[in-house]
Amino acid sequence: MKARTRLLAVLLFALTAPLLAQTAAPTLKLPAYKKLKLKNGLTVFLMEKHQVPMVSFSFVVRAGAVADPAGKEGTASLTADLLRKGTPTRTADQVSEQLDFLGARFGGGVSQDHTSGQAEFMKKDVPEGMDILADLLLNPTFPEAEVTKLIKQNLDGLKAARDRAAGVLPQYYSHYLFGTHPYGRPVDGDENSLKAITRDDIVNFHKTYCTPGNAILAVVGDFDTAEMEKLVEQKLGAWTGKTPAPPALPQPVAYKGKKLLLVDKPDSTQTYFNIGNVGIARDNPDRVYIEVVNTLFGGRFTSMINSELRIKSGLTYGANSGFGRYKVPGPFTISSYTANKNTEKALDLTLDVVKRLQEKGITEEELQSAKNYIKGQYPPRIETSDALANLLTSLEFYGLDEKEINNYYANIDSMDLAAAKRVIQQYFPADNLVFVLIGKASEIEPVVKKYAAQMDKKSITEPGF
Repeated sequence: MKARTRLLAVLLFALTAPLLAQTAAPTLKLPAYKKLKLKNGLTVFLMEKHQVPMVSFSFVVRAGAVADPAGKEGTASLTADLLRKGTPTRTADQVSEQLDFLGARFGGGVSQDHTSGQAEFMKKDVPEGMDILADLLLNPTFPEAEVTKLIKQNLDGLKAARDRAAGVLPQYYSHYLFGTHPYGRPVDGDENSLKAITRDDIVNFHKTYCTPGNAILAVVGDFDTAEMEKLVEQKLGAWTGKTPAPPALPQPVAYKGKKLLLVDKPDSTQTYFNIGNVGIARDNPDRVYIEVVNTLFGGRFTSMINSELRIKSGLTYGANSGFGRYKVPGPFTISSYTANKNTEKALDLTLDVVKRLQEKGITEEELQSAKNYIKGQYPPRIETSDALANLLTSLEFYGLDEKEINNYYANIDSMDLAAAKRVIQQYFPADNLVFVLIGKASEIEPVVKKYAAQMDKKSITEPGF
């Protein structure tokens, strides 16, 4: 009888222990890792994660669209996309075949601030996989035929994007908001800049910026740190190149007052709009508090903006807000769309919600709701090896470290209503706003004039943004 009682007690504990763990105060801690720098200047992060026999690689080159030559916007983007199109020892087809044979992946991309890429291999294939990765990073040949083909594809893609307002609204908004600042450049180029780019431009961009001292590599997965350190040195230690000066990146200035750009799309049955101003840099000291407020304002389905424009009024299928996290302050954006006939209603309601946030702020209940929501949503975003590898390179690029993760919950919990009020007044503008609308001008121009003293207009068929 006593044995049965003990057994029942053990079973009861086994069933309730997970629940007890869930109800305990949640914690968040970045797994242990090693940071080192090779003799050639390459910064390397190594993090063991043995749950799955996979190894993920993430790399960052400290040059993105802001480093594009003037008039040749899109150079960085083309360079990243062409990395896997051939080396002296591998054609583009051979690269694809070898990656497919290993069941591996490799891809690159560009943001305003940097070029980045990812690769992933099974544990058993890491030496061979690193051969391919190193070859693609260090020795791309950028074949003329591949350059020509990709530029044509991007031009065709841009033409197709103009048929869908949502596909080009961010580019119009960035250019109108930032003007001649590097953040105003189209990351993937436009009709004029793409035609001006040559293979030599791409080769020069890679030679100038893709150097070990200008790069960061993170490796996360099922490996032994000492062995991986030797392998990285073996595969990438011979990488050479002078570390370039960082691209010039002045502090953007927020617009004072209100201005509006109307992009005429005569066949549009809906109006797409972005509203906002210059926001914050990635390392802004208030970034966690801003995230909490934005979660309530426009960062989740039940946010103020989405509740008013979609759930209550049915004016749209979606509305949101967000802050671009860049090296220097990026955009703050409120974004939505609505039928042409509802343009005025949707814009008025959006501005009413902004005004309400400024005047009434948030409640203690709302604040706690946002805190709980963020804590529940964040951990799955950094569970996988590839997510952790990307996180490590991103933190290093923006001058942050493990405290960004380890102190995250504590920073969220430290926020009170007084801090929320300050953040709202400082970072969520109501009077200084930039509007960009894409829609049928003949229908909506008469009603949108009232929103800004300055109104500019262009056709969506005009080259550029």
